[in-house]
Amino acid sequence: MGESIYGLKRSHKCTELGVENIGETVTVMGWVQKQRDLGSLVFVDLRDISGILQIVFTDKDGEMFERAKTIRSEFVLAVVGTVSARAPEAVNKKMATGAIEITAKELRILSTAETPPIYIEENLDANEMTRLKYRYLDLRRPDMQRNFILRHRVAKVARDYYDENGFLEVETPILIKSTPEGARDYLVPSRVHQGKFFALPQSPQLYKQLLMVSGFDRYFQIAKCFRDEDLRADRQPEFTQIDIEMSFVNVDDVITCNEGFIKRAFKEALGVELETPFIRMPYAEAMERFGSDKPDIRFGMELVNMSDLVANCGFKVFTDAIASGGSVRAINAKGCSKFSRKEIDALVEVVKTYKAKGMAWVSISADNEIKSSFAKFMTEEEMKALLERADAQPGDLICFVADKNDIVFDALGQLRLEVARRLNILNPDEFKFLWVTEFPLFEYDEEEKRYVAKHHPFTCPMDEDLELLDTDPGKVRAKAYDIVLNGVELGGGSIRIHIQDLQAKMLEMLGFTEEDANRKFGFLLNAFKYGTPPHGGMAFGLDRMIMLMAKTDSIRDVIAFPKVQNSSSPMDNAPDIVDEGQLEELHIRITKD
Repeated sequence: MGESIYGLKRSHKCTELGVENIGETVTVMGWVQKQRDLGSLVFVDLRDISGILQIVFTDKDGEMFERAKTIRSEFVLAVVGTVSARAPEAVNKKMATGAIEITAKELRILSTAETPPIYIEENLDANEMTRLKYRYLDLRRPDMQRNFILRHRVAKVARDYYDENGFLEVETPILIKSTPEGARDYLVPSRVHQGKFFALPQSPQLYKQLLMVSGFDRYFQIAKCFRDEDLRADRQPEFTQIDIEMSFVNVDDVITCNEGFIKRAFKEALGVELETPFIRMPYAEAMERFGSDKPDIRFGMELVNMSDLVANCGFKVFTDAIASGGSVRAINAKGCSKFSRKEIDALVEVVKTYKAKGMAWVSISADNEIKSSFAKFMTEEEMKALLERADAQPGDLICFVADKNDIVFDALGQLRLEVARRLNILNPDEFKFLWVTEFPLFEYDEEEKRYVAKHHPFTCPMDEDLELLDTDPGKVRAKAYDIVLNGVELGGGSIRIHIQDLQAKMLEMLGFTEEDANRKFGFLLNAFKYGTPPHGGMAFGLDRMIMLMAKTDSIRDVIAFPKVQNSSSPMDNAPDIVDEGQLEELHIRITKD
């Protein structure tokens, strides 16, 4: 049973009160963090979204005091009382309201509560499935609420910043035509149009381009997107983008404008001053130096190409890789010669996870003793040359991978991150941004034996590479760019193709017949016939951005009601079966395998 709030009005949130309010009569409301019964006194820590405030009940209060003794954690209270100074010895400097307390005059127990299945406390060490099943309780925890306060602030900065820079917020549809965009669509059956389906948007890509054709000049939207794909810690089937498109711009214009948003968001939401402009690094350089198109540049351990030094050595693993068109590269794990053989073997397993056949290594102890997994195949001069190029010093561990270039890059790129984690040198308080630019326009699909778009079919090639479209499409670079923070891709975009002939050629190269192109993208291609401005844009992954700003490891901590790895919701059991009548209306019949 609970009492009514009738006749009461909250005057303050808990931490809005301070020593300046001493003597005032106030009304506060919230949840009970804990109750302490000391016999003649009952102390209650009352919690709301702002924080905690101590309430005091004394045995002079008669019936109210007896009711205060019945209070338990997570009861919801309304308290009228006087703001009082705590005794000097009772001041709690760890609390925002630690110098005051409320001496209660009136108590209403608005709602009682059963013992919750999880503790409502900071940094809870509890099973994540339990947290998600009782998400409404998990979201009461102060550290979770801070995540969503941060998310709100970043979203507000986005709206303010883009408005001030001439952007219009325009909503694009949620029920759209299914178009190929890289992941599986979520489909919605139409009741009216039997046998036909809407799709949920993987992104507003085609619609924001249509808005540029419509003359809107600058568009943005905080947009819901949906992709039916396998999940990871930083992926969800439904996620949120800060989506942007601009007309009459080049790559520099888009990057500079959106860099300004990031700078302002970090300043206003976190109080962190970022230095701009951010580093810009071509894709080819990022792969050569870091083995990744989203490099973490908070630390070194860069890749070193050893191929020319070992092309004619006696180690067949190295020479075979080079002869087959691959390479031999290494990283210098500074200070890691102290790793045991078991720890080194664990690093070998890491590279195997990324399709490498193995890892060769050289360890130089603090007293300059050299141990190696392949020294017997090398001359003294060859080994010396390898160590010199790796800038090897006493205490270092040099790790080598030999294979096809894409495998070498992937394996060593991931290995440097694993070593950094083991050395505990990844500082979450350090924010290192960079733009990765000049991505390949195409990538080759080995299974289908054809080129596919690296980003999407509307990405514009760089002007100086246009002639390579016919002669060497694998070398064509795109006017594409990603923004990367601490090894995580925060967003990306491109300048779009606005010339009809070039768009037709691009679709043809990607294997679309004219009929296929019109069936899948006809509404956009038709719009391009009526005057299309040069345009480009990008989208930020809002969830990922907040995850890094909040210094949490999981994107689920910054989404109010997330899904788990199998795309289900433990809290409300979605997805679930529906009534036969609903299926009949949609002309759908469920068949068993």
